[in-house]
Amino acid sequence: MNAEERDELAELLFPDLKHDRDYYEKMYPERNLKDGAMVTRYGPSPTGSVHLGNLFSAFCDMVYARQSGGKFFLRIEDTDQKRAIEGGLENITSVLKGFDILPNEGYSYGGDYGPYLQSERTEIYQTYVKDLIKQGCAYPCFMTEQEIADIREEQEINKTKIGIYGHYAVDRDLSLEEVKEKLEKKEEYVIRLKSPGNAKKEIEMVDCIKGKMKFPEHDMDTVLLKKDGTPTYHFAHVIDDHLMHTTHVIRGDEWVSSIPLHIQLFEILGFSRPEYAHIAPITIKDNETGAIRKLSKRKDPWAGAKYYEEAGIPIEALHLYLATITNTNFEEWYLNNQEKDIRDFTFTFEKQAIGGTSFDEAKLTNLAKTYFSRKSGKEVYEETLKYTEKFDLEYHKLLLENKEDMIQFLNIEKGGDRPRKDIAKYSDVKEEFSYAIDSLFEKENYKKYDGDKIYDVDLALDYVNHTLDLSVENDVWFQSIKNFAENHGYAASPKEYKKNPEIYQGHVGDICEALRVMITGRDKSPDLFSIMKILGKERIIKRIEQYRQYQKTR
Repeated sequence: MNAEERDELAELLFPDLKHDRDYYEKMYPERNLKDGAMVTRYGPSPTGSVHLGNLFSAFCDMVYARQSGGKFFLRIEDTDQKRAIEGGLENITSVLKGFDILPNEGYSYGGDYGPYLQSERTEIYQTYVKDLIKQGCAYPCFMTEQEIADIREEQEINKTKIGIYGHYAVDRDLSLEEVKEKLEKKEEYVIRLKSPGNAKKEIEMVDCIKGKMKFPEHDMDTVLLKKDGTPTYHFAHVIDDHLMHTTHVIRGDEWVSSIPLHIQLFEILGFSRPEYAHIAPITIKDNETGAIRKLSKRKDPWAGAKYYEEAGIPIEALHLYLATITNTNFEEWYLNNQEKDIRDFTFTFEKQAIGGTSFDEAKLTNLAKTYFSRKSGKEVYEETLKYTEKFDLEYHKLLLENKEDMIQFLNIEKGGDRPRKDIAKYSDVKEEFSYAIDSLFEKENYKKYDGDKIYDVDLALDYVNHTLDLSVENDVWFQSIKNFAENHGYAASPKEYKKNPEIYQGHVGDICEALRVMITGRDKSPDLFSIMKILGKERIIKRIEQYRQYQKTR
C-alpha cells in the first residue's frame, strides 16, 4: 500500500478515535526531576495472590527510586481480563500497604500520568497503533486460530522456528481492497507488528544487572492489539513506559527473552527506551528431589505474602531480608552499623546477584532477631500488641493488663554491644516471655522445663527470705549469692568446684540454675537478677512454692 492507502486503512480501522499521537505526547510531559532520579514502576496483573517474588520486585523499584530522589509508581497491567481473579486488585494494593512498600503515585494513589489501570487506556494504545498503520509498520491480520495452529504444526514437523513471520505472515501484504473485502465479511482480525527484523542479525544491549547481552533481532509479526481491540502486554508496556517516563524497568529475568521485541517496538515508535534491570528469581532447594527450583506458593508457605503477617515477622525484618537479596553487601553493612537502617544504605545494580538467589530461612530469622535486639522494650511491646490484637486476642488482653511488667521484661539485656537475640517474630514474645505473666506461668507449670534435676526448695527459700536484696546492682547481687553459696557448702565458682568436687555440694551456678527453673520454668532465660527485680520477693516465693507442688507430682 502507498501512504494514501495506509491513511485510508487507518481511518477505516479506527474511525472514532478522538485524539492523535501528538495529543498524548503533550498530555504526559517529561517529569520535573533532578538528574539521575530514577522512575520505576511495579506492574502486577490481578491474576493471582501476591507472593514473595512480587514483593522483592516491588521492593527493588521502591528503594532505587527513593534513594535517587525519583518516583515509584504502581501500574496495574490488566489487559488479560480472562485470567483476572475476584479481589485481585484489592489484594495487590492491600499487600503493598501492609508490607510498607508504598508507591509515590499510581493506581489507588493518584498522580499526573494516569490512568494507571491499563484497561482504562485502550484508546491511547489504539491511537499509537493507528499511527503505526499509517507508517506501514502494522497491519490487520485475519488468520483464524485453525490457520495459525496448522502453521505451528507445519513448523514443528519441519523443525523451524515457531511463530508468524516471513512467508507465514500471509496477511502482511494484503491490498486495501482485500482488507475491505474481509471487513465487509465481518472477519475477525488482530493488529500485528510488521517486523523489520532479521533473525540472522544480532542486537546488543547492556542490562543494569546482567551486563552486556546479545540477541538475534526480533523478526516476528507480533500481535499488538487483540481481536477485542485491547493491547498485548508487550505493546502496552512500551507505550506506558514511554508516556509515564519510566527510566528503569526492573523485572524478573523471565522477561529477558522479550528484550529484542521491546527494543524493536521502542525503535519503531521513535521512543527513547528505558534501562532494563532483570532480577534473578528467588529459588529454593526442593526437599523431595534436591533440585533447585523457584519458590512455589503451593509448596512453600513462606512464598505467600500472608505467611509473614500471620507468623508475626516484622515488616522491617522482611525488608532487611529483601535488602540482602537486592545487594550482596547489605547484610554485612547492616550488622556492622547498629544505628542505621535501610534508608542509610546505597543500593547499586552492580551488587545485585546475576544468578538465582536461594531463599534462606536461617538468614531471615537472624535478621529478624537483630531487628528486635535493636528495639527498646517499649517498642517491642507496642508492636506485639498490634499483632496480638489481630491474631491472639487472649494474649492481647494479658499484655494490656501487664503492660509495665512486660516492658521491663522486654528491656532486659537491651544495652551493651551484645543485646539479647531471642525473638524472631511477634509470636515468640508469648513463647519466650510466658513467665512474665503469672497466669501463664501457673498454667504452664514447668512444661517448658525438660530437665530431670531435683532442686532444693528449702535452700532457695532460705536464700530469698534471708539474703536476697533486690535494691542492689547486679555485681553486688552476684557477690552476695556467691557468699551464700560458700556458707551453704557450695563452691563460689564452677572452677573451684572442678578442683575438688568431693568437698562441695555443687557450685554457685547450680543455685542460680535452681532459682531460674523455679521462677521461670526453664533453665535458660535472660539475666536472672533482672527477672527477680521485676517479680519482687512475694511473687518469687509464690513460684518457688509452686515448684514444690510440681516436684511432688513428678
